[in-house]
Amino acid sequence: MTDTTAAGKSYAMNPQHSALLTDLYQLTMLQGYFEQGMDETAVFEFFVRKLPEKRGFLIAAGLEQALQFLERLRFTGEELEWLAASGRFPDKAFIDHLAQLRFTGDVHAMPEGTIFFPNEPIIRVTAPIPQAQLVESRLINLLHFQTLIASKAVRCVLCAPDKLLVDFGLRRSHGAEAGLLAARAGYLAGFAGSATVLAEPLFGIPVFGTMAHSFVQAHDDESASFEHFAHAQPDNVVLLIDTYDTEAGAHKVVQLAPRLHERGIRIKAVRLDSGDLADHARKVRRILDEGGLGDTGIFSSGSLDEYELRKLLRAGAPIDGFGIGTHLDTSADAPYLDCAYKLVEYAGRARRKRSEQKATWPGRKQVYRHYDDKGLIGGDTLTLEDDTQDGQALIQAVMRGGQRLGPAEPLSDARRRVQENLKQLPPHLRALETEPAYPVTVAPALHRLAEQVDRALLHD
Repeated sequence: MTDTTAAGKSYAMNPQHSALLTDLYQLTMLQGYFEQGMDETAVFEFFVRKLPEKRGFLIAAGLEQALQFLERLRFTGEELEWLAASGRFPDKAFIDHLAQLRFTGDVHAMPEGTIFFPNEPIIRVTAPIPQAQLVESRLINLLHFQTLIASKAVRCVLCAPDKLLVDFGLRRSHGAEAGLLAARAGYLAGFAGSATVLAEPLFGIPVFGTMAHSFVQAHDDESASFEHFAHAQPDNVVLLIDTYDTEAGAHKVVQLAPRLHERGIRIKAVRLDSGDLADHARKVRRILDEGGLGDTGIFSSGSLDEYELRKLLRAGAPIDGFGIGTHLDTSADAPYLDCAYKLVEYAGRARRKRSEQKATWPGRKQVYRHYDDKGLIGGDTLTLEDDTQDGQALIQAVMRGGQRLGPAEPLSDARRRVQENLKQLPPHLRALETEPAYPVTVAPALHRLAEQVDRALLHD
């Protein structure tokens, strides 16, 4: 990306990896830390304060992109030049200090695909405070978005576990990166793949595609459009049949099938994108079956989400797969999470925020998960890192001294973890509307530390 900005000069910057992809106050605080010589170790944790309405749990996602960002963290020469020219940071020593900045800290996190609940940190960053502070905005940006989308997508998976689910949302996502990361988050949560082509070379996600109404409209004859598409994509013949009249389109597919069969071409499926999908699906299924196309599937799209999936499946709609677009990639019913990245320790002292309705728990934390005799999760304990408890410790070391402790985890492993976690969910948490809430107990050790921090604040 190139633009003319400060001092009338032209700057080329990679927006996804730029250290300037942050809030201004991160840089102004860094200047303050620099001037005061504040560079002792700080500990920040990212967590969600409360669940969106009707949600019973969340899926941790985005860790891989967060670690990539930390590994690459640095200011380029052009970025430093822009900062100096902006007039906001006239101290050359500070600009020179930024030129040397790299992430040298430690990271602990829940593995991607882990189910988690409010107030449980899914990532902890331990580093000199200028480093840990600077990365706040981008880490929230990456972790929040994929966690949001994965947590939406998994609800569709729970509603239709035996159906083909495909992400269709790129065109209405909030930008290119959002579309790509939504494809990744959806696949992690259990979707079969995405219509976004770049998701395959970037993430190894299977891509799916059919045809648009424009292809049909561009032909003078609907049947001809079907035949031409089949010849163009003989191994992936999915025909969109609702451009004009859905059932008439289905009859044309039946008439076309023998000619294609002579050429060794099979019609894999037809796609419905409008109207009463359940009613159309029943009628189309009957037309296809009576026409000898019992093995041709029905794929549907069009303003779908987990609630529409539930409605269609409860109605017995004979639909084999669904394209989920706008409502998934924007998480339309819950477009944000009440999340935060907060300081919990600095210079060896536990810290906490006491703001009204936004108080935080101090200290480095661990989450222990407990299971019942059926292997289902029954409750979590939030406690301090050194307060060992019974149960499964969820937060693990993933980076030390700015270096990963192992190779990047394959996305397929995180995807399997989601499936394993879902099997451990009690029935009430698998529902779209869930109650009672999952119990997360705050351990006595954490209560005691909070009281100690509060007493120390009163005496300062």
